[in-house]
This record gives sequence, C-alpha cells and structure tokens, in this order.
Amino acid sequence: MSYLIFMAVRLMEMQRVLKPTGSIYVHCDDTASHWLRVLMDGLFGRDTFRNCIIWKRIGNHNDAGRFGRTGDHLLFYGSEIRRMGVQVPLSDGNVRSKYRHRDERGRYRRDNLTGAGRSDGEAGQPWHGWNPTDMGRHWSVPKTGAYAAWITDNLIPDYQKEEGVLARLDMLDVAGLITFTANGTPELKRYLHANPGQVPPDIWTDIPPVNSQARERTGYPTQKPLTLLDRIIRASSKEGDLVLDPFCGCATALVAAARLGRRWAGIDLSELAIRLVKDRIVQDRGPLWGDVNARTDPPRRTDLGTLPNYRTHRHRLYGTQEGICARCDTHFPFRVMDVDHILPKSRGGTDHIDNLQLLYSGCNRSKGNRTMAEWKALS
Repeated sequence: MSYLIFMAVRLMEMQRVLKPTGSIYVHCDDTASHWLRVLMDGLFGRDTFRNCIIWKRIGNHNDAGRFGRTGDHLLFYGSEIRRMGVQVPLSDGNVRSKYRHRDERGRYRRDNLTGAGRSDGEAGQPWHGWNPTDMGRHWSVPKTGAYAAWITDNLIPDYQKEEGVLARLDMLDVAGLITFTANGTPELKRYLHANPGQVPPDIWTDIPPVNSQARERTGYPTQKPLTLLDRIIRASSKEGDLVLDPFCGCATALVAAARLGRRWAGIDLSELAIRLVKDRIVQDRGPLWGDVNARTDPPRRTDLGTLPNYRTHRHRLYGTQEGICARCDTHFPFRVMDVDHILPKSRGGTDHIDNLQLLYSGCNRSKGNRTMAEWKALS
C-alpha cells in the first residue's frame, strides 16, 4: 500500500506535465504491474494503454514451487510508436521460412493480392482471367504503405499516383512483381531487401541485462541497459523532443536521450545519484558537452509571486474542511487546529493555498517533517 501511495502522487505529477502527444513507460515487476495498471488507467485513461511489454531481464533459473520468473514489465501508455525508429532486422530463421523464393532481384515471399469480401466496383472486376468475386473476395493492390513507397522509389516511378486498381495490377505485372500459382492465382512478390525489419513484439528477449564486465556498468543496483532505453526513446520521441526520467538513478535514460539528440531532464532524491548522473553524462559526452546543471537543493516555484503568511488561510481552511482534521477525519474546534504544509517547505513546498491543510495539533506534531503521502503510507 505504501508503494502504491508513493507511486500515485508521482504519477499524478507525471500526468500533469506529459504532453497530449507524449508517452510514458513505467518499469516494474510482476508483483506490482496489475496494481499500477489500475492507477494508470485512472490517471492516463484506459484508451491510452498501448502495451504491457515483457522484458526478459535474466536467464532461465529455478524458483521454488513455480515457474522461473525471468521477466520484468514495462507499462506503456500514450501515443502510437514511431515504427521506423524501432524496427529490427529479421532473424535468419524468419528469412529462411518466409522468403523462400529467389529471382534476379533476390529473395522474396509471395503475398495475397486480394482481400476478404466482394466489391461492386473496379476491385471486383476480372484481371488476366481471374475473377476475385468468384471467390468471395476483391482486389487489394498496395497503394500506400512502406512497400508501395519502395516500389515507387525503386521500380515504378508513377506507381502510387495511379488510382486505377486494374491499372496498378498491369504496372506490377510489367515490372515483374506478380507471379502466378499453378491454378492461375496472381500473387505479389515482396522482396526481402525492401523490408527494413520488423517492429519487436511485446516480449523482448533480444536485450540482455548489464553484465558484470560491461563497459557501461556503474554498479547502480537498478541499472538498465542502454539498448533498452534506446529502443523506448526511439519508439516514442523524435529529435529535439524532451525526455523526462523522474527516477533517473544512474542516468541511463539521460545518456540514451543525449545520444539520440533529445533534450532531457532527470530527477532523483539521492545526492549520490545526482553526482553519479553528472559524472556519467560528462564522461559519455566528452569535453564538448559542456557543464551539466545538477542541483542538489529542492527546486522552488517562481511563478507564484509574493505569497501571504500561510497562517492567514486558517479561517478559510476551517470553512473548506468544515472543521474536520485532514488526517484523522475528526471534527475539532478552531482553537486546536493548525495550518500544515502538505509538502513541507524544507522539501520544496510553498505557502500556496493548494499546499495547505488543517490538522488537529496532535496530528500535526505526529506528522513532523513528512509529506502527507509518506505519513499516510506509514499508517
């Protein structure tokens, strides 16, 4: 429960600063992923859920009484991925099994030129003696997409400008892009060298963890491999975008963002982590990087102007809360109620009314210098 409270207040702030076109990835294990999904569905909206990615973090091993736990979860919410940024080459086995045919252009696979359902238009008319309507289908000749663009760029310059379905079939046939089966069914040739790769599925087994001999290893206990953050950042941002890592630890996300030409900001509570982040960024980017702005003091808001003394809100808060203590939910007379900072000033809180509440004086003494979320989590 304390972990969920801890994450809830932080996810609320992440949702506040995330652009409508942005995305968020939360790394967790299988003991927390289902709880975090409930939180994130509520905060970011169920419709923005994209994937629960399983990253195989460690090799196979035995766990007593159950199947070996080898994977962590990456909860992905937000905008659609940038497919071209994350495509990986096809495996040798995939190439051998799918691209089984060859001609003077190289390996290719055969693909259907029809789609399900009949059409009364041109897409339902016969071509080269073959009528798709007889099979309850219609012509589905590529006009958009990556392969149609490759055809235009490499073989038929005006291909995508042609609106006619049968005319595009003729163009493909003349260019040698159509082959026929034994019973006369036309099929499209899709060449291997036109395929830049495939988008990884939602189970990632091709990114190993940081091993003990890796050059990127820092010794930080939760360090992630650069290749993992590289894939995430490529998938959900473009050059010049801002990447925020609010648990930046040993700076892996920041290093990956810098290498990919993204702007970045990192946050961590540990001064040790902040020094490690600064050292790693400077080491990775070299002397041309310049100085790194690494703060160890809590940043304070500068957009509120001069605020009155927080105690002046006592009467207003008493009316708003109807005399009920924000902690123990009990009604008390005005004289024993104290104005309290939800986020203490020593932790970066302000005197703004949104950061104030009334507590019974005994509760206020018990809370001490904790944040409200921390205090509730301990109860």
